Amino acid sequence: MTKMGGIELGQAKGSTSTPKRVLPIIDFILRLLAIVGTLGSAIVMATTDETLTFSTQFVRFRAEYDDLPTFTFFVVANVIVSGYLLLSLPLSFFNIVRSTAKNSRIILIIFDAAMMAFLTAGAAAAAAIVYLAHKGNARANWFAICQQFNSFCERISGALIGSFVGIAAFILLILLSAVALSRRN
Repeated sequence: MTKMGGIELGQAKGSTSTPKRVLPIIDFILRLLAIVGTLGSAIVMATTDETLTFSTQFVRFRAEYDDLPTFTFFVVANVIVSGYLLLSLPLSFFNIVRSTAKNSRIILIIFDAAMMAFLTAGAAAAAAIVYLAHKGNARANWFAICQQFNSFCERISGALIGSFVGIAAFILLILLSAVALSRRN
């Protein structure tokens, strides 16, 4: 493009290549996606149980999520992060209305990073137990239970997927906030 008087033709003075409200709208949508992923993970994990009946009705083996403290931590982490995301929606909406807001964006990026770390800790701990449930560990005498408790293992694996979707959304949220803050300086 040719330049005339310091302004490129086809571009208004002071405008950027993307509208100011696009990043806050994407931020809001990512928060909704993360709420669905984390809350869905918490619900799926908290309602997971399976009972196997062996030779008689009196001998039963039961697998529940709260048999392992790691899964309880996973549920608590996902519920706390879902609550945070729900409470952060008004602040995210405020960034859509006032796209030049800087302090609210800084607050969100700090808490987003903390919540991402918390969610990652819960998901990583649960992922280690899910791996052992699928593969087992002969040295530790941990037998693979997923051959017997198939439905239980499918549900806990699905819960992990939702939580990792939430982690990916947090990574994108932090990057978007960083981009939005860098454009204002």
